[in-house]
Amino acid sequence: MSRSAPKVAIPQFTTARLERPDGAVIHYEVAGEGPPMVFAHGLGGNHLSWWQSAPVFAQNHKVVVFSHRGFSPSVAPGGLPDPKLYAGDLVALLDTLSIPKAVIVGQSMGGWTAVETALAAPDRVAGIVMSCTSGSFDYDRFGDPGVKAWREAAPKAIAALVERGIHRAAGARMADEQPDLHALYQGIDRLTFGLDKNEVGNRIRAIRTRGAEDAARIACPALFVIGEEDLLICPRGIELVAGTLPKARTVTVPVSGHSVYFERATLFNATVEGFLAEIGWN
Repeated sequence: MSRSAPKVAIPQFTTARLERPDGAVIHYEVAGEGPPMVFAHGLGGNHLSWWQSAPVFAQNHKVVVFSHRGFSPSVAPGGLPDPKLYAGDLVALLDTLSIPKAVIVGQSMGGWTAVETALAAPDRVAGIVMSCTSGSFDYDRFGDPGVKAWREAAPKAIAALVERGIHRAAGARMADEQPDLHALYQGIDRLTFGLDKNEVGNRIRAIRTRGAEDAARIACPALFVIGEEDLLICPRGIELVAGTLPKARTVTVPVSGHSVYFERATLFNATVEGFLAEIGWN
């Protein structure tokens, strides 16, 4: 009689909230033991966005997922968050959890959080994973023809998505090939109803001003994951920014849009696992 393989226990996440001095409340969840990882979501998400990654990494890591201030169920004073405060919130969360150092995984808007934390508190960051984002680094400053061509073509393509009722951060391929995932993406986004995300987007773009001098200060290893069909953050621009960081490399995922972590989760997780092995954070 053959014996079945032992079953791995499912990580159990605990939920808590961090109250900040200005009245903001940060919702977060924690599971697992091992080298810490913190996941920072994008404009269209919250802590639930990482449902395909957080439980996987919690098998061997202490995993923290959170909702940025203003993104449900977190709250921000006045209802509209200031992205300049994201990094301070994350460092405070690390302090609360007695985490001396962590790898930060940032998707899109979360890339701003990752970069700004690495600059403000470099001793707290073991590495950053930049998922479809250049964070607060400006890629237009390169004057690259590929970036210029993308800027000319992207608005029309995004308008076509909106006309079809497709979430711009999910993309047509996800909607057509994985409609269930697309519906879930839209549902997670709707949880933060009432937040003026256009204005939040304007605020994060306004602080996309960093250049080579700041890039040289990112001493930790960095992995930039690029969606080949990304319409929101220029793939070529991400490559250019990555080239200015001392310890960065890029991985381009074909047939994938702005949300590789959601659309191609298995491949995304494996890519991040490889990065963690490279830097000894496993």
